[in-house]
Amino acid sequence: MINFNYETAFSLANEEQLANWIANVISSEGYKLEEVNFIFCDDEYLLKLNVEFLNHDTLTDIISFDYSVGKLIQGDIFISVERVADNANDFNVSMLEELHRVMVHGILHYCGYKDKSEADEKMMRQKEDHHLKQLA
Repeated sequence: MINFNYETAFSLANEEQLANWIANVISSEGYKLEEVNFIFCDDEYLLKLNVEFLNHDTLTDIISFDYSVGKLIQGDIFISVERVADNANDFNVSMLEELHRVMVHGILHYCGYKDKSEADEKMMRQKEDHHLKQLA
């Protein structure tokens, strides 16, 4: 099950389509969906989580809490829509395109992909691009 929660005025117009897409991403990566909660919030909300749980006093676009066990995917993904909008502007892409990239990025972490090394980051970007094409 995929749930969408809003801690700010933002809301998605196509929840069902996005839920199906995320479920397909998980399945295509060889995992099984248990429950993923997307929580859309503002910078202030996410900064509080970043300080409290990760001891990072910086703004970020996404924080994910992974509760997956083996191949069973479950977790909470917090996304700052303010940060996503700023990043979309910086990267010269639409807000929705950047939002979808951030959403699938969080899911790919749950599927075992990392982005700490240059090689891992390249693989993550390839996977993001592949799955974003499936949504279009």
